[in-house]
Amino acid sequence: MAANVVELRTPQGREELDQLLDRVTIHCVDDIHDAAVVMARIAQERGMQIATCEDISSKEPMVDAEGTILNADIFNWLEDGSRWWEDHRLALHSPLPRACRYESEPFWVNEYGFHTRWPNSYLQEIDLTHFKKRSLCKAAIVIPVHLPFGQISANSFVSLDREKEDLSEEFAAFGSFFSQITRRFIAGYVQAIRTKRRIPSDCVLSKREVECLRWAAIGKTDREIGMILNRSHATIRYHIHRSGEKLDSVNRAQTIFKAGQLGYLGASD
Repeated sequence: MAANVVELRTPQGREELDQLLDRVTIHCVDDIHDAAVVMARIAQERGMQIATCEDISSKEPMVDAEGTILNADIFNWLEDGSRWWEDHRLALHSPLPRACRYESEPFWVNEYGFHTRWPNSYLQEIDLTHFKKRSLCKAAIVIPVHLPFGQISANSFVSLDREKEDLSEEFAAFGSFFSQITRRFIAGYVQAIRTKRRIPSDCVLSKREVECLRWAAIGKTDREIGMILNRSHATIRYHIHRSGEKLDSVNRAQTIFKAGQLGYLGASD
């Protein structure tokens, strides 16, 4: 019977899902409040409470056009000890945002481990000691959202039954759905709230520029890169300098950083 109830609460058909996605879509800052109210209602109707963070590297809380803090006044994290955004040490030590650095797909987690759609050795190495104290919950469905320019958003759904430790049924029923609506909400929020352009638009690096930067990113000097590519170190220096001009960088380190943000350098083991 419980399984049937869970199934009935899942959006029925593409049309209903599209309607919900439209309601959590943010086009401008004035849309943030209403979209957040819908997000809170979607979670509550499924026995969950949502918590959102659009940038795990930022200390600023998510707010609407009036400056209302979403996690407090809309998502109702009001109890003492539950306002994690006020304690930056907690954000640094919680395993939830840390796990979002190493996983881009939804997962659920409790003190006994991470439960993912496929094995992830990075997550298995994260310490879950004192999980409840560090995560402020006994279990959570976590939705990572990896955004342009290397920004990582960490979001979680926690059961309204605070004693619940097993969210396997909820994850099976709602994991993909929560992922779709959260990604839409967070992506819209970031586009609406961001005022500073981080990187010049339509920046295209040449094959040789990318090749030089990839070697520079792992610590090779211009002379070493020149030996590897059979080019003079002056030529290598020119390619890296030209990359910096395209990326509007102030030095070599920032050039490498921005190129990495745009995905030119790829992943390295």
